[in-house]
Amino acid sequence: MHIADAALLVTAGLAAGMVNAVAGGGSLITFPAMIAAGLPPVPANVSNSVSVFPGYLASVAGSRAYLPRGRELLALLPTTVLGTVAGAVLLLATPARAFELVVPFLVLGATAVLAFQGPLRRFVGHPRDRSPRHRTVSVQVMVALAAVYGGYFGAALGLMLVAGLALVLDASLVRVTAIKNLLSAVVGLTTLVVFALFGPVNWAAVALVAPATLVGGYAGARLVPRLPPMVLRTVIVVFGTAVGLYLLWRTGS
Repeated sequence: MHIADAALLVTAGLAAGMVNAVAGGGSLITFPAMIAAGLPPVPANVSNSVSVFPGYLASVAGSRAYLPRGRELLALLPTTVLGTVAGAVLLLATPARAFELVVPFLVLGATAVLAFQGPLRRFVGHPRDRSPRHRTVSVQVMVALAAVYGGYFGAALGLMLVAGLALVLDASLVRVTAIKNLLSAVVGLTTLVVFALFGPVNWAAVALVAPATLVGGYAGARLVPRLPPMVLRTVIVVFGTAVGLYLLWRTGS
């Protein structure tokens, strides 16, 4: 690998770690960087999933003070693992093209859900107005769907989680972001195990990107609580729209 390619991957890792901590979608920085460095698409996708995991861990460390305490959060972890395994197996067993055609619309839809969270909550009902059983089922289903997506494609997983959790949880956006960081880390660990055992990982690329995402992820997580809620929501919505439009353009090109 040339020095210029190595520098590109390190820079992309730093940026992706920070973006993942704040809004999600950092893989859309590292994945193209790996392609530009000469990796074929499938190894690039798999190596990218492995590389961003340390950044997720750093994001959890930086936002741990805002994580809720209790069994409700722990109950989401098995769902996250099982959904991720299903998505990863689907990626390794099936052609990716059909799903990639749907991904841009999923990202844009998730962004729209976050942008219009207020009207949607008035339409479907606020989480605090639902029964405990209904809230539990809603959160579990939302996490399961996001985990399958994360195991299969990964890019913009944070956007999916923030949009979905903000709709079904009665919590501040800072707390939702902290939960998103934890669940993203669980998805990242699960895909790391599956792809390390069965996927075509390029470990040289991982060795460059992973430490950089660690630094960027911690810095991004420390930034989130300092942003006013409206600013944080605007940043996520703007970035999510850009990500969705980019994926739409890439699919059509």
